[in-house]
Amino acid sequence: MKLVVIGIGQCGGRIADEFARLNKRAHSRRGIEIIVDTFAVNTDSADLSGLLTIHPDYQHRILIGAGATHGHGVAKMSEVGAQLAKEDGDKILDAVRVPKQLFEADAFLLVAGAAGGTGSGATPVMAKMLKERFDKPVYAVIVLPFEHEEMNEERALFNTAVCLKSIYSIADAVILIDNQRYVRKDFSLQNNIAEINRSIVEPFFNLLCAGEEKKPKHIGARMLDAGDIMQTLYGWTVIGYGKSLLPLITLPVDFSRNYRKRSTRTNKGIEAMDEALSELSVSCNTSEAYRALYLLSAPAKEMNMDLIKELGDHLKGVAPQAVLRGGDYPREKGAMDITIILSEFCDMEKVKEFYSKSASLAKQYGERQKTKTSKGELTKEAGKDVPSLL
Repeated sequence: MKLVVIGIGQCGGRIADEFARLNKRAHSRRGIEIIVDTFAVNTDSADLSGLLTIHPDYQHRILIGAGATHGHGVAKMSEVGAQLAKEDGDKILDAVRVPKQLFEADAFLLVAGAAGGTGSGATPVMAKMLKERFDKPVYAVIVLPFEHEEMNEERALFNTAVCLKSIYSIADAVILIDNQRYVRKDFSLQNNIAEINRSIVEPFFNLLCAGEEKKPKHIGARMLDAGDIMQTLYGWTVIGYGKSLLPLITLPVDFSRNYRKRSTRTNKGIEAMDEALSELSVSCNTSEAYRALYLLSAPAKEMNMDLIKELGDHLKGVAPQAVLRGGDYPREKGAMDITIILSEFCDMEKVKEFYSKSASLAKQYGERQKTKTSKGELTKEAGKDVPSLL
């Protein structure tokens, strides 16, 4: 599957930068392209300057709203970010149309943090513009705020709720990422953010590569390509990734039909799937998903029908209502990797939490504004007899 990736805001731009790096890895190690082009859109020029892999020209690092913000961002005001995206949307669409390979792309992927101003405001606007201009699916990766942001920053909560409601009404699928699930307490802030961004992007690697593979020996018996992914992605979506190392094989190779070796393969596959399920990008009730997909990547000789059956049964057990799709990708050495997508959730508790919290915040904002106005009038009245120098 090939994507056009557009990162919006600081968080989105950094994750888009990781997608650009992922494409370089696919090209150098496997000789295939999975990202047609990568763009970063922001109202803050410093954030754009901090990217490492996305092309540094103005057509790939796109500054919007320069006249209004002077390149210093929108200070978490999502409504300002949305307005600037409406005004400068043509600039972004013009840049997206430049790559000659644009029409090789299967879909657009918008990436943004929900708590900030530019990402939360501009992403739904850009999704709508892309849907109106191009006949391609538009998917969104929306990164939810950290726990401390939820607790201490009311504006982050409000932005998140507004962004989720807006993007869900436009995008074909919204892949939710909970930042807090990737936090490592012993890492520095900079290293933590970098590691989180890598963890967010890693599950997409084999998933995108499998359908673009060219070498016959790496084509799966049940190839999982863009059509399968597009039929799976719908509405609220989560993604997970698990990996289990295989035991080292000593020479001479044992070709016996030993039941222990066969059970080891199955156990390693289930182990990787359990890790993927425990590391889903957002905490959710898996039984509420109506679509599911898994991709097994392992050495060809380690995959057999028993393993595929066990993995399918295991996933069906945790998502009994889901229409299940699966595939194999004979690529990895010394490990079994499993990527899981669960989609079309009829209920998403995490989203409901943001909605309920922000509903009370909207009322509080109105009451505070009235209080500030009344207090301001009292202060003005108290100083009516004091002369002014102006």
